[in-house]
Amino acid sequence: MDDKVLVTGGSGFLGSALVKRLVKIGKNVIVLDNGSRGKESRLKEIINQITYLEGDVTDEKFVKKATFGCNTVFHLAFINGTKFFYEQPRAVLSVGVKGALASIEAAESHGTKTYIMASSSEVYQQPENIPTSETERAIIPDVLNPRFSYAGGKLISELLTINYFRDSVTRDMIFRPHNVFGEDMGFEHVVPEIVEKLYLASHGWKRKNVKIEIQGSGEETRAFCYIDDAIDQIMALYTKGEKGEIYHVGIDQEISISSLIENIAKILNLEVEIVPGILQPGSTTRRCPDIGKIRSLGYTGKSSFFEGLKKTVEWYKTEFERI
Repeated sequence: MDDKVLVTGGSGFLGSALVKRLVKIGKNVIVLDNGSRGKESRLKEIINQITYLEGDVTDEKFVKKATFGCNTVFHLAFINGTKFFYEQPRAVLSVGVKGALASIEAAESHGTKTYIMASSSEVYQQPENIPTSETERAIIPDVLNPRFSYAGGKLISELLTINYFRDSVTRDMIFRPHNVFGEDMGFEHVVPEIVEKLYLASHGWKRKNVKIEIQGSGEETRAFCYIDDAIDQIMALYTKGEKGEIYHVGIDQEISISSLIENIAKILNLEVEIVPGILQPGSTTRRCPDIGKIRSLGYTGKSSFFEGLKKTVEWYKTEFERI
């Protein structure tokens, strides 16, 4: 039982990278995913070393059966991607809340020793403090805005995790990832969306001087964390994290969206003119985490942002060329 780990959403972008790392250190990994957002192909090189269960995280009986004998549960299953927050808020909340409850109750009933829930930096909406610590207030500023279906689902999941395990021997922890990116992360995220805009504007890289429209002024900032760095931090939390604690996963180096676009264009050998646009209601203008808490667990890694950005852009460049 000590080596048996369940990862819900284990064929998703973050989940598949975590599964590969767990297999590498000798864990017996069970992946639970319905394939709606995840892809089994992300796990093809280790598929014979894991147990892959195709099913829905909202199915309580299925989740309970999958959790049997597991010492650790990583709950990552959720509907991600800003496009879906606006277009499918009901599905986002249904999977978020029902999935969290199903995985928590399954872990509780089987006496799972460690339960780790993936939340999001979206719970801060517009942080009051930069860099942002884990003690920053969490908020849903407008319940009528469908964008907050995602942050709302994550906040409910956090409350369920904290309070279900409050008096339990289970070591429960929450991590809030900040703009994790990398190859094969899907197409509904900032980096691949920029690559696609540049691909279309350049007519398949044929034109070297291009113009693209964006949301916002371009001065909005994020702190983009390459997937390898994120997994290093999650493993530090898994190994040394303390019960009932919340940890940031990310890097503490801000970059403006305009600078990000210019870096991506440079990788693609393009000159780009950025045309500012309207920022969607509820969008965050600035985000950067304080990662001192995860560093206190022994994480000593240095950001591989630029190396990771090059790998990611080149991966998506190839993908768009295939379309």
